[in-house]
Amino acid sequence: MTDFRKAAADYLALRRALGFKLTQPGRMLASFADYLHEHAAGRITVTIALEWAILPAGASCWWWQQRLSVVRGFARYLQAFDPDTEIPPPGLIHSPAPRVAPPVFSEGEVAGLMDAAGLLPQPPRAATYRTLIGLVAVTGMRIGEAIALDDTDVDPPERLIVIRDGKFGKSRQLVIHPTTAAALVGYAQVREEHFPRSASGAFFVSLKGTRLHYSNVSALFRRLAGQAGIACRDGRSPRMHDMRHSFAMTTLAGWYAAGADTGPLLPALSAYLGHVDPAGTYWYLSASPELLALAARRLESSMEDNS
Repeated sequence: MTDFRKAAADYLALRRALGFKLTQPGRMLASFADYLHEHAAGRITVTIALEWAILPAGASCWWWQQRLSVVRGFARYLQAFDPDTEIPPPGLIHSPAPRVAPPVFSEGEVAGLMDAAGLLPQPPRAATYRTLIGLVAVTGMRIGEAIALDDTDVDPPERLIVIRDGKFGKSRQLVIHPTTAAALVGYAQVREEHFPRSASGAFFVSLKGTRLHYSNVSALFRRLAGQAGIACRDGRSPRMHDMRHSFAMTTLAGWYAAGADTGPLLPALSAYLGHVDPAGTYWYLSASPELLALAARRLESSMEDNS
């Protein structure tokens, strides 16, 4: 009888060695392996996979589909060792991926968020969140990447930030503006006044001098958004991750406004954001009124030149 828990651990180790983090899928697969063990299953079948996938009765079809997709990948792997393994076919649970157009923060809203952070009662905490919000806004880096930055990854004199072991294990360098570099220097000075012997090595630190936690950052950002008067959009609270979308949209709008040929520049934006290819970047782009106006203006100019 297959030891599904060990098989799942081996499968995850293999995928992670290829650069996949698999945090949530890892939890899902562990739950599925436990389910197989509890039901004394001798092999994976489509029936038992489907039974487990729809266990959260109140969940959406999209969530069931995600759960079944995790099982499908595992079953493909396991079939090489156990030919009797059944692979759940694609489309067994159909649900299009939900996509709500991400909100784009204006410069005024980003300034409001930074001002709200600057009013936090503890000076080191205020400096941390003011600088963190500003950095994510002007670089579009992932929140997890910003939190993971070490002192050695930030080089203001060279105007460089190194993202190490990002999504899919990719690393990259980000060139930053001189004003951003100056802000990072200022934050480092404030931090050193309060935590001169921080052992974490982290660039952004908590009130205890330790590395920030994603959940705490997300919760405080929502609170700051409320204080800055940024309301929920499309029934969803503002997220810090939305500033990554804002960066992509603002960059594209800037290229359009400058008359640049955006097609050849998209791979550069993808590389800066840490995407595998431009297809991943398209998910971040929406037909905003500003972009549509700029595109229409360019089309009119092109038609006039050809007339």
